[in-house]
Amino acid sequence: MAAMFGLPSLQKLLLLGLIVAAVWYGFKVANRVKESRERQNAQQRGTAARRPARKSKAPDEEAIAAEDMVPCPKCGAYVTAKGSSNCGKPDCPY
Repeated sequence: MAAMFGLPSLQKLLLLGLIVAAVWYGFKVANRVKESRERQNAQQRGTAARRPARKSKAPDEEAIAAEDMVPCPKCGAYVTAKGSSNCGKPDCPY
């Protein structure tokens, strides 16, 4: 039983290393092909790829278009805090 848990032979370790390396490089090649196709598709649509897939911006760097909303004191409907206009209901404060 003790021989069953011994170190594998050098040939087995080399073969295992080659298999792991082949899988690793296979994924790298597949990813490059995918990125290349995405760039070609973007160029065919007339828009250049804005950024490579590997580089991602931090969430605070991207501009998020959002506005604060406040409830209307009369009807309770939420309206934008800045630039609100009259909704047409009587006694509308906007």
